[in-house]
Amino acid sequence: MKLSGLALFLAAMLVHAANAQDTFPSKSVRIIAASPATSGDLLARQLALKLGESWKQMVIVENRAGAGGVLAAEFASKGTPDGYTLHLGQLASFGAAPSLIKRLSYDPQRNFQPITRYAELPQLIIAHPSIPATTLKELIAAAKNPGSRLSYASGGAGTSGHLTLELLKNSVGINLLHIPYRGVGAATTAVISGEVQLAVIPVPIAIPQVKAGKVKAYAITSRKRFSLAPDIPTASEAGLPAFEATTWFAMFAPALTPQPIIKRLNKDMVNVISAPEMTRWLGMQGAEPTPSTPAELASFLADEISKWARVIKTAGITAD
Repeated sequence: MKLSGLALFLAAMLVHAANAQDTFPSKSVRIIAASPATSGDLLARQLALKLGESWKQMVIVENRAGAGGVLAAEFASKGTPDGYTLHLGQLASFGAAPSLIKRLSYDPQRNFQPITRYAELPQLIIAHPSIPATTLKELIAAAKNPGSRLSYASGGAGTSGHLTLELLKNSVGINLLHIPYRGVGAATTAVISGEVQLAVIPVPIAIPQVKAGKVKAYAITSRKRFSLAPDIPTASEAGLPAFEATTWFAMFAPALTPQPIIKRLNKDMVNVISAPEMTRWLGMQGAEPTPSTPAELASFLADEISKWARVIKTAGITAD
């Protein structure tokens, strides 16, 4: 029986995709990342370095600054779906943006194909030393007091620190006043000076202040304790079961990128991310490796979008 023209075309495409997987990459690859000199940029450049060594090809990081990674994601979503344009997505632009931005120009689930999770950056719930509470449970109890006037700083509306403390408020039913600042550094300074009482700050920024006695730490927001702060309990250990809120990064390709190429990208990236050398490097950046299958990343992303949509709706958060 003769194959139809369509069947022959599809068969040819499958052979081409399989061959492409074997020879990929045959030229330089670019990773679209957000603003330069940020955590995401550093992570993208380290991954690019290691992939370039593995592939014997140039892997170039191209920055698209602005809007918490949204502009980078918008640009990457229009890339050619051949595996040579990749994107480092993150919590802000993939997990929160669909609910924060009314007219988002891309859909993280429809316009991208997941490759693998990459890394997460735990955060610390910190307070000014004058706060009497010594544990997270005591802090929550104090915040439930009708006369409580506790406030918290964030690096801006819709940032990870803002979303995390709103999640905490929703989880335990407390009232906290949000005071947005311009950036995490300014938010940290506000807590140190006593302008505000609380904040959720990335581990590398918070730990030196904790060790210096300038702030106190109540809990880490990851699912397990972190090597840079082994004595600080997780939020779950401190009395909030299943509470987790990290700044995460994951690798994506434009929609319609052939599955054999996605499979190859996943295999090579997971090998790089899982290497002991990468684990050590990530630890020094205050991050932990989180390699995954494409399906696991797709499920994780769906959960994150749903999780933060509830928080954003309840708190009435809008993007700056």
